Amino acid sequence: MKEKSIDLGTGSIGKLLISLSAPAIIGQLVNLLYNIVDRIFIGRMASGEVAMAGVGVAMPIILLVSAFASLIGMGGSPLTAIKMGEKDDDGAEQIMSNSFSMLIIIGIILTIVFFIFKEPILWKFGASEATIGYSLDYLSIYLIGTVFVQIALGMNTFINTQGFAKIGMFTVIIGAAINIILDPILIFGLNMGVKGAALATIIAQGVSAIFVLKFLFGKKSILKIRKKYLKIDKKIILAIVSLGVAPFIMQATESLVLISLNNQLLKYGGDLAVSAMTIISSIMQVILMPLMGLTQGGQPIISYNYGAKQIDRVKKTFKLLFISCLGYSTLMVILLMLFPEFFVRIFNNDPELLRITSWSIKIYFAGMFLFGAQMACQQTFLALGQAKISLVLALLRKMILLVPLIFILPMFMEDGLKAVLMAEPVADIIACLTTIILFSRFYKKTLTHIENE
Repeated sequence: MKEKSIDLGTGSIGKLLISLSAPAIIGQLVNLLYNIVDRIFIGRMASGEVAMAGVGVAMPIILLVSAFASLIGMGGSPLTAIKMGEKDDDGAEQIMSNSFSMLIIIGIILTIVFFIFKEPILWKFGASEATIGYSLDYLSIYLIGTVFVQIALGMNTFINTQGFAKIGMFTVIIGAAINIILDPILIFGLNMGVKGAALATIIAQGVSAIFVLKFLFGKKSILKIRKKYLKIDKKIILAIVSLGVAPFIMQATESLVLISLNNQLLKYGGDLAVSAMTIISSIMQVILMPLMGLTQGGQPIISYNYGAKQIDRVKKTFKLLFISCLGYSTLMVILLMLFPEFFVRIFNNDPELLRITSWSIKIYFAGMFLFGAQMACQQTFLALGQAKISLVLALLRKMILLVPLIFILPMFMEDGLKAVLMAEPVADIIACLTTIILFSRFYKKTLTHIENE
């Protein structure tokens, strides 16, 4: 597949953002299909509601696996882009090659740890006697492909960073297409149930990983994974981790949020409420993935021009990114409020599950309209190499606000289930407004400092 790299330092900001974001958005949405399609087919199984709850209990571990891919991928790619802006391709290749080595090591460690402790972990995460079997069946297969997930998700960011957005999108699409084809064959055709869904996912991720590595080791890539740079350099890894810890925490704490929600929902609403949250978390991912695609599209432009000290282009990119993200998140919330049942029916038609999920959506997503603004600000901090501020903001919404509220609000409200759901909009509004205020101060300070230099 041929594609010319895009010159991030020249040309129209709008066209650059579209050319990089559109493939990234498509790639993110297609990547989302790995889990969404699984849940759609699982929801159509006999006892689909219980099976979906079982997979939902396993989701925190799956999110944690993805979070480690973001730790390295989202930490290493902005540093790589900054080096490219400084015309230091050797330094960029060293960062990328070290990132590849770390992803392999992390993948092996995660596989071993979760295989040993998976059952006690799942009980702690909100499994019940009815759902534990489904959780174990799904997770036992999924963990076999952990290294594939690390490579496919973590290294694909380095393709996008070089300006090869269409190739980055293709590596995701090919895997998702395989997953969609294999799901009905393995789940229903071979009667493997949730095991079939997990097997389809890891085969698809394995194919994506092969395509990613084929490109990054090949002649078409500007930067290549070099054997001489595969040896871990502590300074480089510390720099990658320090920048990647914020997106890692964003995803890892999503795992903690799901654990807290599953336990509290099981307490106040039973397995049906856990099934509802599995659907809601899927819808949440549908909203987040295009936002991730937009910010991924803007990140190389901001990082490159920041490294090249073209501050006007940094400002123009952020302004367009902010407006696009906020507009999208607002539109999605309006659609969810008006047509909640449409989104629920994608996964299941059970009348009781449809009822509880539809009214839960209206509570859960009430503050989500501001989330686009938070994402734009937070990811721009990352693009500028401001890891500490981004880390604080990542901790604020989930760790400082949301998780405590999930347990505190039911103490003061008669309807415990409604109280648990209310924690999300309360945390969203406070965190988003705080992020916007902090960003407006530190953003100007950072750019002024570069301009003065």
